[in-house]
Amino acid sequence: MSSPTAMPACLYIVATPIGNMSDMTPHAIDVLKQVAIIACEDTRTSGKLLSHFGINTKGNKDDDSEEVTVHNNKNDIENDSDSTAKQKGHNKLWAYHEHNSAIQTPKIIEMIEQGHSVALISDAGTPLISDPGYQLVQAAHAAGVRVSPIIGASAAIAALSVAGLPSDRFSFIGFLPAKTHGRQKQLSALNTRTETLIFYEAPHRIITSLEDMAEIFGPEREVTFCRELTKTFETVHKSTLGALVEFVKADDNQQRGEIVVVVAGVKVAQDDDDISIHDKLLQRLLEDLSVKKAAALGADITGVKKNALYQRLLELQAE
Repeated sequence: MSSPTAMPACLYIVATPIGNMSDMTPHAIDVLKQVAIIACEDTRTSGKLLSHFGINTKGNKDDDSEEVTVHNNKNDIENDSDSTAKQKGHNKLWAYHEHNSAIQTPKIIEMIEQGHSVALISDAGTPLISDPGYQLVQAAHAAGVRVSPIIGASAAIAALSVAGLPSDRFSFIGFLPAKTHGRQKQLSALNTRTETLIFYEAPHRIITSLEDMAEIFGPEREVTFCRELTKTFETVHKSTLGALVEFVKADDNQQRGEIVVVVAGVKVAQDDDDISIHDKLLQRLLEDLSVKKAAALGADITGVKKNALYQRLLELQAE
């Protein structure tokens, strides 16, 4: 195996643009130029991105990437041959996706343990947000390998930033189940959540998913529809679920591209008369916690103001 690179042996989690190439950071470009291996979901998609920024994936002698030992047989790392060759012209772009992660993960970890640097990228945005990269990061931590984020674009956070909905508490849900029963079951489980919810959805399912949301969450629930963020034909449309269904149905263009749906959490009444509906929860919390801690935890669970819950807890304690 060749000597380790001057660049620290590490797994770099590198964010890439979600649409506008100008969102690629100089830090990300520098790291991708220097690492020995770039693991990606789709080598064709990532190859175009890397070419745009002049990042050579063939490890030519006059680039900045390190020299590594790679498997023979057209440099395919999925080959099980033990024969290796020290090459400066190796292919540094390796496929890493849900279908080969069990095979590729130990090979990538071994490369890092031998002193080589590896970058993980997704087709667009920040890796591990709705992709299988967490398995590689999990394995890196288990092996004591350093993991470092190279921050950048994320569709979920970009959508939240323009949604005009509460952002102090939110949950990223990602893609809903494709089948109607599974989708409706998950939405029903989310119906009482008080935090803002962030969904990704595929264009061919967006209408049926919005219809299910309107039925289960209610047509008056606030929502912000974000499509093709940072791209030329970007959409950011704040509405209610009922009105949004009609908006998307009326315009075929809204049924295309990358879609993020940001839905407001359920609103909880804040007046004293309604707090009693949480008495069972509050009484259970009081069994193990002080009034102060029970009020704080109760506020996180229910969305009711902590001070209001604190007063109700004192009342319950005095009964």
